[in-house]
Amino acid sequence: MRFLFLLFIIVPIIEITILIQVGQAIGAWYTVGLVLLSAFIGVNMLRQQGLSTLARAQQRMDQGEVPGQEMVEGIVLAVGGALLVTPGFVTDVVGFSCLIPAIRKTVVKGLLSRFTIIAAGQAGTHAHYSGPHGPHGPHGPHQDSVPPREGDIIDGEYERRD
Repeated sequence: MRFLFLLFIIVPIIEITILIQVGQAIGAWYTVGLVLLSAFIGVNMLRQQGLSTLARAQQRMDQGEVPGQEMVEGIVLAVGGALLVTPGFVTDVVGFSCLIPAIRKTVVKGLLSRFTIIAAGQAGTHAHYSGPHGPHGPHGPHQDSVPPREGDIIDGEYERRD
């Protein structure tokens, strides 16, 4: 918690300092223009990268696989998009870094090495996804029958009405 508190204090101070310095060097309106331009370019890049990631996730789901990497990439893209629309140059650099596929894939690989994704399937099977190649190497997610633990599953029914 202390880390987040410091982050929310230090980052705005750094951003304000840099914005003031850039404003003094090139002028206030040019600085505002740069901030708006970076947000515009970033949002367009985010849309393109997001649609690409969504298409890959759909393709993996159509193949019966868990799109674990694509889900985490979507989260990284969302964070990058939020940083791009936040005024400032430091947040723009981090946000654009989230949109560069090579950097994003490295971040996602690091995140996936720390987490395991479990998705419930049909007929009581669960698809496990841990790491960039699944729990048993590059052959993809492992399907097995996992007994549910207490409190993990919420059972319900729904009916769609138009």
